[in-house]
Amino acid sequence: MAVPCVRVSVEDGEATRRRLADDDLVDDAHEITGEAGDLYIPVTDADAVPDDLSVVDFDAPERRTQTNPADLLGYEPTYERLGDVVIVDEDDPERARDIADALVESDVRAETVVDRASKIKGETRVRDWDVLVGDSTEAVHREYGHEFAVDIAEVYFSPRLATERHRVVEQVSEGERAFDMFAGVGPYAVPMASAGAEVVATDINETAIEYLRENAARNGVADRITAVAGDVREVAEDYEGWADRVVMNLPHTASDFLDTAVELAGDDCVLHLYDIQHEDDPFGPAERAIRDAAEPEYDVTIETRREVRSYAPHELNVVVDARLTRR
Repeated sequence: MAVPCVRVSVEDGEATRRRLADDDLVDDAHEITGEAGDLYIPVTDADAVPDDLSVVDFDAPERRTQTNPADLLGYEPTYERLGDVVIVDEDDPERARDIADALVESDVRAETVVDRASKIKGETRVRDWDVLVGDSTEAVHREYGHEFAVDIAEVYFSPRLATERHRVVEQVSEGERAFDMFAGVGPYAVPMASAGAEVVATDINETAIEYLRENAARNGVADRITAVAGDVREVAEDYEGWADRVVMNLPHTASDFLDTAVELAGDDCVLHLYDIQHEDDPFGPAERAIRDAAEPEYDVTIETRREVRSYAPHELNVVVDARLTRR
């Protein structure tokens, strides 16, 4: 069966494989294959492959020697990877332990396996974890060419939002000024700085800001990011009318901070407001809240309405991109 592969010359094969492996994009379930002077490297996510690489469909053979957790369990477990930390979400402790054991015995790279032990809680948006394998909840996550150190026991981070973050970053222009109101460890701020923006990033979680500064240095953009630990409503006083772009990734409560976002906005500013709403009207509440906060000082144009992911039965995590133009 054809699978997405990066096609490169044999001479560039190993360097390209390492590059894709650094971003966790190599599909270990299929063999790297040579044909007519080219190598075909199977990838897990064609959309995440850097634009300078060629992705084609190729009939790469399956790897026969790989052992998957499903081979050991007799069913397909649900899990996600964050660097070398593997995350499961099981209500049954015995089932969680069985999955952890199978992950370790399989060919999945896992130094730590954790099970979610609570929902996200508190203003710092962290949760409790049961550590099933290993002794560290710290990982280095690679995403679209960037590295992020993160401790999931101390800060909020979701690898599931990588595509959405990349969508926003692709809109960033060289020299623009971007404000990330709830920045976490920097998954928006760092790539925006890499794209040429001057970034101010705030978070109420001081540990998250420490990681953000580390990640800015790790990715070579420390000189373009100002990271501030504290309430964004207090920080905004120093950046009134400053921003060309404002990221508001705090679903459930971001709308409560729209007055602050408008205070930050310059004469022409794009807001990325994330929200969680019922599927019957997923975008209306955010759009109405933006207009209530920005008009009549600004004209409001809704540029994008997008479902990011399903959040719960009949509830959606959505984003509204709104352009504010000062009258």
